[in-house]
Amino acid sequence: MLQVSTIEKNFERCQKGLEKRGIKDAESLLHDVLNIDSKRKSIQQELDQILNRSNTIAKEIGILFKEGKRDEAENLKKESSQLKEESKKLNDLQHAAENELRGLLYNIPNIPHESVPVGHTDEDNEIIKVEDSRIPDLGDNKKPHWELIEDYDIIDFELGSKVTGAGFPFYKGQGARLVRGLINYFLDKANEAGYHEVQPPVVINEASGIGTGQLPDKEGQMYHVNETNLYLIPTAEVPITNMYRDVILDGNSLPIKHSGYTPCFRREAGSWGSHVRGLNRLHQFDKVEIVQVVKPETSYEVLDKMVAHVEAIVKSLELPYRILRLCAGDLGFTSALTYDFEVFSAAQEKWLEVSSVSNFETYQANRLKLRIKEDGKKELAHTLNGSALALPRIIAAILENNQEADQIKMPEVLRPYLGFEAIKL
Repeated sequence: MLQVSTIEKNFERCQKGLEKRGIKDAESLLHDVLNIDSKRKSIQQELDQILNRSNTIAKEIGILFKEGKRDEAENLKKESSQLKEESKKLNDLQHAAENELRGLLYNIPNIPHESVPVGHTDEDNEIIKVEDSRIPDLGDNKKPHWELIEDYDIIDFELGSKVTGAGFPFYKGQGARLVRGLINYFLDKANEAGYHEVQPPVVINEASGIGTGQLPDKEGQMYHVNETNLYLIPTAEVPITNMYRDVILDGNSLPIKHSGYTPCFRREAGSWGSHVRGLNRLHQFDKVEIVQVVKPETSYEVLDKMVAHVEAIVKSLELPYRILRLCAGDLGFTSALTYDFEVFSAAQEKWLEVSSVSNFETYQANRLKLRIKEDGKKELAHTLNGSALALPRIIAAILENNQEADQIKMPEVLRPYLGFEAIKL
């Protein structure tokens, strides 16, 4: 979340940034934050004065009793009781003000980086790079992946629907091996790039959801286990970043780089249509995530390196791709700057998003109370994460773009992980 001090010192920038996101009452919202914080400080100041007076009285009472001045001591005890009542009331008011302030800040998104384009929908995203030389000409007999998976019997949506529900497919035979091979390949590439692999839990508590910004913003998009108040994770970013909640890091230990594979769960799989058909959007899917915790002055250099890492993987899979800088209206709630990767589906004749790489600056760190200590000073860290990569649409593009009359060839880099060169009828 935003820091009150940031709003105070950079009010105009914060207002323009929120307006860039489409928040029309940004000025009023930010003033509400400052007014409530001012109220909180005023209560705190009054409370401190009462506590100081109470401490002074306590000492005086002891002295008066020793001196035999019982009446004066009793009078001070009465005043002390009154101060305790006032202190209790002020504590309640302070907690109410703090909760109100926190509630406001939780619902204010991050301020976009200055390079974020103006815009309201994905049509306003800025295309940074296009590599489309690998788009194949499939001719008139091309098939979308939801037909190919039936022909080759590698993914079963009907069985998944029977066992669980729509959006939970079974991967079978070579389809299952393709999933496993991609996960191992992505993890190996992360390891080569210096990321330390972890295998995190796939359920989180409420504090973790709040820490990385999924709660309260995306509460309706997450699967909730009511009996235990736990949530199934939407991405490995959440448990991995929360490893450092309430932690003060030595500046010399940075950057911290983690990778992790998990299944991911999202309730919002969308309505019926070609854009959500087959593997295009699922309730459960597999993804390898990369996460970094860094010093503020290095975070945008690190973001560029993470983008280059994802690009190298997509390129190695021999897929046509493009990179987009998301506009303010399409930017995630917690992100200051996000780059999306899309691969081209030759059979569907459209671009499919397969990765987002984001810099959150101090937004998550402030929620997490994740700080850096260096030269005796403490400051909030910067956090970043990226999909490297999400599997379903990668699989869709591999199947569609490499289809032939009686087989689907696999990218060369995957063959050692798969144990086969092609999926055959």
